[in-house]
This record gives sequence, structure tokens and C-alpha cells, in this order.
Amino acid sequence: MQQTNLNDFINKIQNDPTLSDAHKAKVLQNAAALKDTKVNILITGGTGVGKSSTINALFGMDKAKVGMGINPETMDIKKFELSNITLWDSPGLGDGKEADVRHSKGIISKLLEKDDKGDLLIDLVLVILDGGSRDLGTSFELITNVIIPNLGNDNKRLLIAINQADMAMKGRNWDYEKNEPLPPLVKFLDEKVESTRKRILEATGVDVTPIYYSAGYQDESGSQQPYNLSKLLAFILRHTKQEKRIVFAEEINRDPKMWQKDENVEKHQKEIKDSFLESLMKVVGEGVEILADKVVDFIKEGGRWLLGKLFGR
Repeated sequence: MQQTNLNDFINKIQNDPTLSDAHKAKVLQNAAALKDTKVNILITGGTGVGKSSTINALFGMDKAKVGMGINPETMDIKKFELSNITLWDSPGLGDGKEADVRHSKGIISKLLEKDDKGDLLIDLVLVILDGGSRDLGTSFELITNVIIPNLGNDNKRLLIAINQADMAMKGRNWDYEKNEPLPPLVKFLDEKVESTRKRILEATGVDVTPIYYSAGYQDESGSQQPYNLSKLLAFILRHTKQEKRIVFAEEINRDPKMWQKDENVEKHQKEIKDSFLESLMKVVGEGVEILADKVVDFIKEGGRWLLGKLFGR
């Protein structure tokens, strides 16, 4: 989107004879700033929760650069760099007492790290839980004792997502042909979401509602089959600062099949589209009050383009 739709946007503005040169210059300045906009996401969870498959489903990691934590305290944290998004993949707890202490220190260090502007580096913390596990004690310990106490007052940065929804009842009540849960499993997952929310609230006073999804299993053709990935992306965008949401548009997985199986696909894809377009208007139109009226039709066209480009619709 930043390479195609944004260029169309800028060309329209630059060729509008009713806009002043000052307004046009401001649009160009704002658009150039997008290139330097970064989003940092810390992803954590126990072994086998599907962090890698989640990252692959969301972003298609063949284009990522891989590194390790920059400082000695975070050496266990893997770093994946896209153009404007950096993913920090941290081990969760449960690898033994000594490892747990080391991982906790690494996570805390990363949460407290600041960027070159003096702002906290990490925009979002995504904690992935195993939907197929009954014992989530170590994950709750991670959330309540390590993450929440080091978020400051910004609990909006915390996202909790329950992966492997298809295995929540050990594979029962999942329609593999349609790639969706049957009613008994939906009820089970909804109850798991609510019990997780209540447990965290009682322990910390922080009210955070998880979502459930499946990063996907491989079908007979070998392709990944996610469920509720659109919901997960909408969830992530909802917790991202508005001015930063637009950077996701260029980074997310371009395979339309990844986004289509969802409990309410039209609602979640509309939310994604609106998030991108509102972010684009906020960033590029900042300080150009007249801009909104000038590009209403373009924004509507951009919305249709975006849905087709990202979701095959």
C-alpha cells in the first residue's frame, strides 16, 4: 500500500490545482515521514504455542531479516526485521528455573528499553497461549508477574491470544473440511476466553479480553489454513497507535486465502480497511485541514482497492 496506493494518493494531491504549494509540500513531508515510522512487537508464550506459525501467517516471514537481541540481557530474544515492523520473539517461562529467570530478565529489559527519541521501544506485547493445554500456569505467571508490572500505566499494549483453537478439545468438534469450529467448540472457546480474562483480572486488576484463533495447519496440498487471522490482525491494529497502523498494510501476508476463514470476516476486514485508511488520513493529512474534503472519493476508491489487494475481494 505504501508503494502503490500512497503514491496514487500523493499524485492526486500534487495535481490538485485548488491546493496551495504549502499544502502540497506538507503532504510530501508527512508521506516521507512514513518511511521512518516503526512498530515494535514483542511476541512471547510457552514452547509449542505456535509463535512461529503465527508470525508466518500474519507476515509471510520469507522477507524478514533475522537477528538476536542487541544487548546481553536479551540474547535469548530473536529479532525479525521487516521494512517498518520489528518482531521480537521471546521465549516464555517453563524451561526450568534458571532459564525462567533469564527469560524474565530479558523480557523486562526489552519492555523498559527506549528508542532514540526516548519513547518506549515496544509498541505491543502479544502473549500467545496454547488453546489445547489445560495447564496455563506458567503463562499466567509470565503475564501477571513479568509483563503487567512492567507495562507502566499503558495496559493497552498487552494483547493475549489463544492459538490452536482447532485443538482446544483435542481436535474434536472442529470441521476440517470447512476449517471452522462446531458449536460445542465455540462454546468451549468462549468459556476459555472468559475464564482467562477473569483469572488475570483477579490477579492483577487489569481487564484484558483475549481472542482465539488458529495460525493454521497444513491441508493435503501443504498450504496453511488459518482461522480468525483477520480477527487477530484487527485486534492488533486496534491496540496500535493510529498514526502507526498504516505501516502494517505493506507488511502483512499477501495471500488472500490466509484472511478469508473467520467467524465474522466482513466485520473484521472492514475494521482493518478502516484502520488503514484512517491512519493514512491522519499521517498524510496532518496539518492540511482542507485535505479531507478533497480526497473523499479517493479514499473510497482506496478502500475498495485495499480489500481486493489484501483479501481477494
